[in-house]
Amino acid sequence: MINYPVSGNVLHERYRIKHMIGQGGFGSIYLAEDLRLEGRLCAVKQVRYDPAFPEEMLKESRDQFLREATVLARLDHPNLPKVSDFFSIDQNDFLVMDYVPGDDLRTMLAKAESSGKFLKEEEVLDWAVQIGDALSYLHHQDPPILHRDIKPSNLKVTPSGLIKLVDFGLVKLLAPDEVTITIMQGQGTALYTPLEQYGGDSSHTDARADVYAFGCTLYHLLTNTPPMNVRDRFLKPESLPSIRSINPAITPRVEEAILWAMALHPDDRPKDVTAFVKALTGETTGNLRRIGGSYSRSLQAQLGQTETQLGLLAGGLVFLSLLFTLIHNL
Repeated sequence: MINYPVSGNVLHERYRIKHMIGQGGFGSIYLAEDLRLEGRLCAVKQVRYDPAFPEEMLKESRDQFLREATVLARLDHPNLPKVSDFFSIDQNDFLVMDYVPGDDLRTMLAKAESSGKFLKEEEVLDWAVQIGDALSYLHHQDPPILHRDIKPSNLKVTPSGLIKLVDFGLVKLLAPDEVTITIMQGQGTALYTPLEQYGGDSSHTDARADVYAFGCTLYHLLTNTPPMNVRDRFLKPESLPSIRSINPAITPRVEEAILWAMALHPDDRPKDVTAFVKALTGETTGNLRRIGGSYSRSLQAQLGQTETQLGLLAGGLVFLSLLFTLIHNL
């Protein structure tokens, strides 16, 4: 039985393990050489299950892994690593993906912070558009796919500047009855996880859960400051520092869009990733939105200006009508 593959092990008569490149509570990722395709490197993810699972739940989880791996293998998007294979050895399940070279955003964030600088808004927005495109693609699958663990360390930038959402660790297929089991039984990283995701896999989560994590990730990238744990924010809703109070170089539009995505209640967030990305890039003015239970001040100001302009226009029309009547009676 394989517990932890070591350097030199050949899995599935095809993948020679080089070394571990990532590890979490529910799985490990290894860099491997594909012996059938000379020169190809791949990432082999070993899925581990909770040892406390009853035998029946373990079987359900492994069956779910096979179903989800089949779905992932059909995905084809430039900002997602291609899943090329999956297999089982004894009680171990493995997922094989393209290896993505380059730094993850957590590393790039650490470099910026250590030099006393912030990542540039323009650069982060370029990444955001790419991430948004990948998430929209996942959310529009049938059934929709939620990632559920968006964070800087799960996003890598290739040497050509292409960003990849590299980890499908907590992927969830949205079945019509919402009764599903994620392949790794996790709940995401606390700093980026929305409140509704803590309810367990039978609770209702939809694309807005990924929108929340996406917003938290951008907050972190633009401020060098991790977002507050959502449970702490729930107790003190006004305690989240504004983005521009930390990094004044950020435009009000971007700050407003990110805070919209980070709303505690799903109904107060953008309805989908596309709406969020449009708000970030300024492609839409949007409607009056609620942020943390209070209306956005800038949007209120815009609405007030519009109401004033409409009032002046109406007054002008009344004046012209009276003038026309006066002339007509002369």
